[in-house]
Amino acid sequence: MAGIHKSRQAGDRTRLALLAIILLVAGSVFSLLFSVTMGASDASILDVVSNMAGSEAALSMRDRIIIFDIRLPRAILGFLIGASLAVSGTVMQGLFRNPLADPGLVGVSSGASFGAVVMIVLGSGFAAPLYTLLGIYALPVAAFGGGLVTTLLLYRIATRHGQTSVATMLLAGIALGALAAAMTGLLIYMANDQQLRDLTFWSMGSLAGATWMKIAAAGPVILLSFAALPFMARGLNAITLGEAAAFHMGVPVQRLKNVAIVGVAAATGASVAVSGGIGFVGIVVPHILRMAIGPDHRFLLPAAALLGGSLLIFADVLARTLVAPAELPIGIITAAVGGPFFLWILLRQRSRLAL
Repeated sequence: MAGIHKSRQAGDRTRLALLAIILLVAGSVFSLLFSVTMGASDASILDVVSNMAGSEAALSMRDRIIIFDIRLPRAILGFLIGASLAVSGTVMQGLFRNPLADPGLVGVSSGASFGAVVMIVLGSGFAAPLYTLLGIYALPVAAFGGGLVTTLLLYRIATRHGQTSVATMLLAGIALGALAAAMTGLLIYMANDQQLRDLTFWSMGSLAGATWMKIAAAGPVILLSFAALPFMARGLNAITLGEAAAFHMGVPVQRLKNVAIVGVAAATGASVAVSGGIGFVGIVVPHILRMAIGPDHRFLLPAAALLGGSLLIFADVLARTLVAPAELPIGIITAAVGGPFFLWILLRQRSRLAL
Protein backbone atom coordinates (compact mmCIF):
# COMPACT_ATOMS: atom_id res chain seq x y z
CA MET A 1 0.00 0.00 0.00
CA ALA A 2 2.82 2.38 0.80
CA GLY A 3 4.35 1.72 -2.60
CA ILE A 4 1.04 2.48 -4.33
CA HIS A 5 0.65 5.69 -2.32
CA LYS A 6 4.17 6.79 -3.28
CA SER A 7 3.60 6.01 -6.95
CA ARG A 8 0.40 8.06 -6.92
CA GLN A 9 2.23 10.93 -5.33
CA ALA A 10 4.99 10.64 -7.93
CA GLY A 11 2.44 10.66 -10.77
CA ASP A 12 0.33 13.49 -9.35
CA ARG A 13 1.19 16.70 -11.20
CA THR A 14 -1.44 18.92 -9.55
CA ARG A 15 1.08 21.14 -7.77
CA LEU A 16 3.23 21.35 -10.89
CA ALA A 17 0.17 22.26 -12.98
CA LEU A 18 -0.91 24.98 -10.53
CA LEU A 19 2.62 26.41 -10.46
CA ALA A 20 2.71 26.34 -14.27
CA ILE A 21 -0.58 28.24 -14.48
CA ILE A 22 0.69 30.90 -12.05
CA LEU A 23 3.85 31.30 -14.14
CA LEU A 24 1.80 31.44 -17.34
CA VAL A 25 -0.40 34.19 -15.89
CA ALA A 26 2.73 36.22 -15.12
CA GLY A 27 4.11 35.41 -18.58
CA SER A 28 0.87 36.54 -20.21
CA VAL A 29 0.97 39.90 -18.45
CA PHE A 30 4.62 40.34 -19.45
CA SER A 31 3.90 39.41 -23.09
CA LEU A 32 1.14 42.03 -23.29
CA LEU A 33 3.38 44.74 -21.81
CA PHE A 34 6.32 43.65 -23.97
CA SER A 35 4.19 43.80 -27.13
CA VAL A 36 2.90 47.32 -26.52
CA THR A 37 6.41 48.69 -25.93
CA MET A 38 8.10 47.11 -28.97
CA GLY A 39 8.41 49.43 -31.98
CA ALA A 40 9.02 53.03 -32.90
CA SER A 41 7.81 54.47 -29.60
CA ASP A 42 10.44 55.07 -26.91
CA ALA A 43 8.06 54.18 -24.09
CA SER A 44 9.30 51.52 -21.68
CA ILE A 45 7.29 48.91 -19.80
CA LEU A 46 7.62 51.04 -16.64
CA ASP A 47 6.23 54.07 -18.49
CA VAL A 48 3.22 52.07 -19.71
CA VAL A 49 2.53 50.62 -16.26
CA SER A 50 2.83 54.09 -14.68
CA ASN A 51 0.39 55.52 -17.22
CA MET A 52 -2.09 52.71 -16.58
CA ALA A 53 -1.75 53.46 -12.86
CA GLY A 54 -2.84 57.04 -13.50
CA SER A 55 0.37 58.98 -14.12
CA GLU A 56 -0.34 61.12 -17.20
CA ALA A 57 3.25 62.43 -17.25
CA ALA A 58 4.70 58.96 -17.91
CA LEU A 59 3.80 59.02 -21.62
CA SER A 60 3.61 61.73 -24.24
CA MET A 61 0.42 62.24 -26.23
CA ARG A 62 2.04 60.60 -29.28
CA ASP A 63 3.07 57.54 -27.27
CA ARG A 64 -0.39 57.22 -25.73
CA ILE A 65 -1.99 57.17 -29.18
CA ILE A 66 0.50 54.59 -30.47
CA ILE A 67 0.18 52.34 -27.44
CA PHE A 68 -3.52 52.53 -26.57
CA ASP A 69 -5.03 52.96 -30.04
CA ILE A 70 -2.71 50.75 -32.13
CA ARG A 71 -0.58 48.35 -30.09
CA LEU A 72 -2.84 47.50 -27.16
CA PRO A 73 -5.82 46.37 -29.27
CA ARG A 74 -3.39 44.38 -31.42
CA ALA A 75 -1.88 42.66 -28.38
CA ILE A 76 -5.28 41.91 -26.81
CA LEU A 77 -6.68 40.57 -30.08
CA GLY A 78 -3.54 38.47 -30.59
CA PHE A 79 -3.89 37.02 -27.10
CA LEU A 80 -7.56 36.17 -27.62
CA ILE A 81 -6.87 34.51 -30.97
CA GLY A 82 -3.87 32.54 -29.68
CA ALA A 83 -5.90 31.41 -26.67
CA SER A 84 -8.87 30.37 -28.80
CA LEU A 85 -6.75 28.38 -31.27
CA ALA A 86 -4.79 26.63 -28.50
CA VAL A 87 -7.93 25.76 -26.54
CA SER A 88 -9.69 24.58 -29.71
CA GLY A 89 -6.76 22.27 -30.46
CA THR A 90 -6.80 20.95 -26.88
CA VAL A 91 -10.54 20.23 -27.02
CA MET A 92 -10.30 18.53 -30.43
CA GLN A 93 -7.39 16.37 -29.29
CA GLY A 94 -9.33 15.34 -26.21
CA LEU A 95 -12.52 14.69 -28.17
CA PHE A 96 -10.81 12.66 -30.93
CA ARG A 97 -8.37 11.10 -28.42
CA ASN A 98 -5.24 11.77 -30.44
CA PRO A 99 -2.49 14.41 -30.45
CA LEU A 100 -2.76 15.23 -34.16
CA ALA A 101 -6.15 16.96 -34.15
CA ASP A 102 -5.98 20.70 -34.80
CA PRO A 103 -8.45 23.15 -36.37
CA GLY A 104 -5.96 24.06 -39.08
CA LEU A 105 -4.82 20.54 -39.95
CA VAL A 106 -8.25 18.91 -40.17
CA GLY A 107 -9.93 21.56 -42.29
CA VAL A 108 -11.90 23.52 -39.67
CA SER A 109 -9.91 26.70 -40.27
CA SER A 110 -10.32 26.27 -44.04
CA GLY A 111 -14.07 25.98 -43.61
CA ALA A 112 -14.13 29.06 -41.40
CA SER A 113 -12.01 30.92 -43.97
CA PHE A 114 -14.48 29.98 -46.69
CA GLY A 115 -17.36 31.38 -44.65
CA ALA A 116 -15.48 34.63 -44.05
CA VAL A 117 -14.50 34.97 -47.72
CA VAL A 118 -18.13 34.47 -48.75
CA MET A 119 -19.07 37.44 -46.60
CA ILE A 120 -16.14 39.59 -47.80
CA VAL A 121 -16.73 38.96 -51.51
CA LEU A 122 -20.53 38.69 -51.57
CA GLY A 123 -21.28 41.07 -48.68
CA SER A 124 -22.11 43.90 -51.07
CA GLY A 125 -24.22 41.69 -53.35
CA PHE A 126 -25.88 38.35 -52.70
CA ALA A 127 -25.22 38.43 -48.92
CA ALA A 128 -25.93 42.14 -48.48
CA PRO A 129 -29.14 41.68 -46.40
CA LEU A 130 -27.31 39.39 -43.97
CA TYR A 131 -24.36 41.80 -43.79
CA THR A 132 -26.72 44.68 -43.01
CA LEU A 133 -28.56 42.66 -40.39
CA LEU A 134 -25.49 41.44 -38.50
CA GLY A 135 -23.26 44.53 -38.84
CA ILE A 136 -19.82 44.04 -37.28
CA TYR A 137 -20.74 40.45 -36.36
CA ALA A 138 -21.33 39.43 -40.00
CA LEU A 139 -17.78 38.16 -40.56
CA PRO A 140 -17.49 36.17 -37.28
CA VAL A 141 -20.93 34.63 -37.82
CA ALA A 142 -20.12 33.63 -41.40
CA ALA A 143 -16.77 32.13 -40.32
CA PHE A 144 -18.48 30.32 -37.45
CA GLY A 145 -20.98 28.81 -39.88
CA GLY A 146 -18.22 27.58 -42.18
CA GLY A 147 -16.22 26.13 -39.29
CA LEU A 148 -19.30 24.46 -37.76
CA VAL A 149 -20.33 22.73 -40.99
CA THR A 150 -16.77 21.50 -41.55
CA THR A 151 -16.45 20.20 -37.97
CA LEU A 152 -19.79 18.36 -38.12
CA LEU A 153 -18.87 16.75 -41.45
CA LEU A 154 -15.44 15.76 -40.13
CA TYR A 155 -16.89 14.15 -37.02
CA ARG A 156 -19.57 12.31 -39.00
CA ILE A 157 -17.04 10.92 -41.50
CA ALA A 158 -14.36 9.96 -38.96
CA THR A 159 -16.67 8.32 -36.39
CA ARG A 160 -18.24 4.92 -36.87
CA HIS A 161 -19.98 2.81 -34.19
CA GLY A 162 -18.78 5.28 -31.56
CA GLN A 163 -15.12 4.93 -32.55
CA THR A 164 -13.13 7.71 -34.21
CA SER A 165 -10.49 6.67 -36.73
CA VAL A 166 -7.43 8.91 -36.59
CA ALA A 167 -6.34 8.05 -40.14
CA THR A 168 -9.86 8.72 -41.47
CA MET A 169 -10.00 11.99 -39.57
CA LEU A 170 -6.72 13.23 -41.03
CA LEU A 171 -7.61 12.17 -44.59
CA ALA A 172 -11.14 13.59 -44.30
CA GLY A 173 -9.69 16.82 -42.92
CA ILE A 174 -7.35 17.10 -45.88
CA ALA A 175 -10.23 16.49 -48.30
CA LEU A 176 -12.59 18.96 -46.62
CA GLY A 177 -9.81 21.55 -46.37
CA ALA A 178 -9.02 21.13 -50.07
CA LEU A 179 -12.70 21.48 -50.99
CA ALA A 180 -13.07 24.61 -48.87
CA ALA A 181 -9.84 26.01 -50.35
CA ALA A 182 -11.13 25.35 -53.89
CA MET A 183 -14.40 27.20 -53.21
CA THR A 184 -12.44 29.99 -51.52
CA GLY A 185 -10.23 30.24 -54.61
CA LEU A 186 -13.31 30.53 -56.82
CA LEU A 187 -14.60 33.44 -54.73
CA ILE A 188 -11.18 35.10 -54.81
CA TYR A 189 -11.29 34.80 -58.61
CA MET A 190 -14.60 36.69 -58.52
CA ALA A 191 -13.32 39.41 -56.15
CA ASN A 192 -12.57 42.97 -57.25
CA ASP A 193 -9.22 44.72 -56.74
CA GLN A 194 -10.05 46.16 -53.32
CA GLN A 195 -11.32 42.82 -52.04
CA LEU A 196 -8.21 41.07 -53.41
CA ARG A 197 -5.93 43.43 -51.51
CA ASP A 198 -7.85 42.69 -48.32
CA LEU A 199 -7.83 38.93 -48.91
CA THR A 200 -4.19 38.45 -49.92
CA PHE A 201 -2.59 39.50 -46.63
CA TRP A 202 -5.53 38.19 -44.58
CA SER A 203 -5.24 34.70 -46.09
CA MET A 204 -1.74 34.27 -44.61
CA GLY A 205 -2.76 35.48 -41.17
CA SER A 206 -2.20 38.95 -39.76
CA LEU A 207 -3.03 41.17 -36.81
CA ALA A 208 -2.15 44.33 -38.74
CA GLY A 209 -5.75 45.55 -38.89
CA ALA A 210 -6.47 45.03 -35.18
CA THR A 211 -8.85 47.60 -33.72
CA TRP A 212 -11.10 47.90 -30.70
CA MET A 213 -14.00 47.33 -33.11
CA LYS A 214 -12.61 43.92 -34.12
CA ILE A 215 -12.17 43.01 -30.47
CA ALA A 216 -15.81 43.96 -29.89
CA ALA A 217 -16.82 41.70 -32.79
CA ALA A 218 -14.72 38.61 -32.07
CA GLY A 219 -14.05 38.91 -28.33
CA PRO A 220 -17.56 38.07 -27.04
CA VAL A 221 -17.76 34.98 -29.29
CA ILE A 222 -14.37 33.70 -28.09
CA LEU A 223 -15.09 34.45 -24.42
CA LEU A 224 -18.52 32.81 -24.66
CA SER A 225 -16.83 29.69 -26.02
CA PHE A 226 -14.44 29.75 -23.07
CA ALA A 227 -17.37 29.89 -20.63
CA ALA A 228 -18.15 26.22 -21.33
CA LEU A 229 -14.60 25.02 -20.58
CA PRO A 230 -14.94 24.41 -16.81
CA PHE A 231 -17.91 22.13 -17.51
CA MET A 232 -16.07 20.19 -20.23
CA ALA A 233 -12.87 19.31 -18.35
CA ARG A 234 -14.23 16.33 -16.41
CA GLY A 235 -15.94 14.93 -19.50
CA LEU A 236 -12.81 15.25 -21.65
CA ASN A 237 -10.80 13.50 -18.94
CA ALA A 238 -13.29 10.63 -18.91
CA ILE A 239 -13.57 10.36 -22.68
CA THR A 240 -9.84 9.62 -22.95
CA LEU A 241 -10.76 6.16 -21.61
CA GLY A 242 -13.26 5.70 -24.44
CA GLU A 243 -16.82 6.89 -25.01
CA ALA A 244 -18.37 3.76 -23.48
CA ALA A 245 -16.30 4.10 -20.30
CA ALA A 246 -17.13 7.82 -20.08
CA PHE A 247 -20.85 7.06 -20.46
CA HIS A 248 -20.72 4.51 -17.62
CA MET A 249 -18.96 7.11 -15.47
CA GLY A 250 -22.01 9.36 -15.85
CA VAL A 251 -20.69 11.71 -18.52
CA PRO A 252 -23.37 12.88 -21.03
CA VAL A 253 -21.14 11.98 -23.98
CA GLN A 254 -23.38 13.18 -26.80
CA ARG A 255 -24.03 16.52 -25.11
CA LEU A 256 -20.30 16.93 -24.47
CA LYS A 257 -19.53 16.28 -28.14
CA ASN A 258 -22.17 18.76 -29.27
CA VAL A 259 -20.90 21.50 -26.94
CA ALA A 260 -17.28 20.81 -27.92
CA ILE A 261 -18.01 20.91 -31.66
CA VAL A 262 -20.01 24.14 -31.45
CA GLY A 263 -17.44 25.74 -29.14
CA VAL A 264 -14.49 24.86 -31.39
CA ALA A 265 -16.34 26.11 -34.47
CA ALA A 266 -17.30 29.38 -32.76
CA ALA A 267 -13.83 30.10 -31.36
CA THR A 268 -12.02 29.14 -34.57
CA GLY A 269 -14.52 30.99 -36.74
CA ALA A 270 -14.26 34.20 -34.76
CA SER A 271 -10.45 34.00 -34.80
CA VAL A 272 -10.22 33.35 -38.54
CA ALA A 273 -12.70 36.15 -39.26
CA VAL A 274 -10.48 38.84 -37.74
CA SER A 275 -6.98 37.46 -38.34
CA GLY A 276 -7.12 35.07 -41.29
CA GLY A 277 -5.46 31.67 -41.28
CA ILE A 278 -2.96 31.11 -38.47
CA GLY A 279 -1.86 27.50 -38.25
CA PHE A 280 -0.19 25.08 -35.84
CA VAL A 281 -0.91 26.97 -32.58
CA GLY A 282 -3.58 24.39 -31.76
CA ILE A 283 -1.23 21.42 -32.11
CA VAL A 284 1.99 22.80 -30.64
CA VAL A 285 0.63 24.30 -27.42
CA PRO A 286 -1.41 21.32 -26.10
CA HIS A 287 1.41 18.89 -26.86
CA ILE A 288 3.99 20.97 -24.98
CA LEU A 289 1.68 21.28 -21.99
CA ARG A 290 0.79 17.57 -21.87
CA MET A 291 4.47 16.76 -21.64
CA ALA A 292 4.95 19.37 -18.90
CA ILE A 293 1.86 19.15 -16.66
CA GLY A 294 0.07 15.99 -17.75
CA PRO A 295 -3.26 15.28 -19.51
CA ASP A 296 -5.70 16.57 -16.85
CA HIS A 297 -8.00 18.96 -18.74
CA ARG A 298 -8.87 20.86 -15.55
CA PHE A 299 -5.40 22.38 -15.79
CA LEU A 300 -4.66 21.76 -19.45
CA LEU A 301 -7.44 24.00 -20.81
CA PRO A 302 -6.60 27.20 -18.84
CA ALA A 303 -2.87 26.60 -19.34
CA ALA A 304 -3.43 26.22 -23.10
CA ALA A 305 -5.32 29.52 -23.21
CA LEU A 306 -2.53 31.35 -21.40
CA LEU A 307 0.37 29.80 -23.33
CA GLY A 308 -1.38 30.06 -26.71
CA GLY A 309 -2.15 33.74 -26.17
CA SER A 310 1.40 34.53 -25.05
CA LEU A 311 3.04 32.62 -27.91
CA LEU A 312 0.93 34.35 -30.55
CA ILE A 313 1.79 37.75 -29.07
CA PHE A 314 5.52 36.95 -29.31
CA ALA A 315 5.01 35.62 -32.86
CA ASP A 316 3.32 38.90 -33.75
CA VAL A 317 6.22 40.89 -32.29
CA LEU A 318 8.58 38.88 -34.53
CA ALA A 319 6.30 39.39 -37.53
CA ARG A 320 6.42 43.17 -37.22
CA THR A 321 10.08 43.56 -36.23
CA LEU A 322 12.04 40.99 -38.29
CA VAL A 323 11.71 42.92 -41.57
CA ALA A 324 10.77 46.36 -40.16
CA PRO A 325 9.43 48.73 -41.38
CA ALA A 326 7.64 46.05 -43.47
CA GLU A 327 5.65 43.29 -41.78
CA LEU A 328 5.56 39.52 -42.23
CA PRO A 329 2.23 37.67 -42.15
CA ILE A 330 2.04 36.02 -38.74
CA GLY A 331 0.97 32.75 -40.35
CA ILE A 332 4.47 32.42 -41.81
CA ILE A 333 6.01 32.61 -38.33
CA THR A 334 3.69 30.02 -36.79
CA ALA A 335 4.06 27.67 -39.78
CA ALA A 336 7.86 27.91 -39.69
CA VAL A 337 7.85 26.78 -36.05
CA GLY A 338 4.79 24.52 -36.10
CA GLY A 339 5.58 22.56 -39.27
CA PRO A 340 8.75 20.86 -37.97
CA PHE A 341 7.06 20.34 -34.59
CA PHE A 342 4.14 18.58 -36.26
CA LEU A 343 6.52 16.31 -38.18
CA TRP A 344 8.24 15.42 -34.91
CA ILE A 345 4.89 14.50 -33.33
CA LEU A 346 3.96 12.47 -36.41
CA LEU A 347 7.24 10.52 -36.26
CA ARG A 348 6.68 9.78 -32.58
CA GLN A 349 3.13 8.58 -33.24
CA ARG A 350 3.59 6.71 -36.52
CA SER A 351 3.94 3.23 -34.99
CA ARG A 352 0.71 3.67 -33.04
CA LEU A 353 -1.13 5.20 -35.98
CA ALA A 354 0.25 2.67 -38.46
CA LEU A 355 1.02 5.47 -40.93
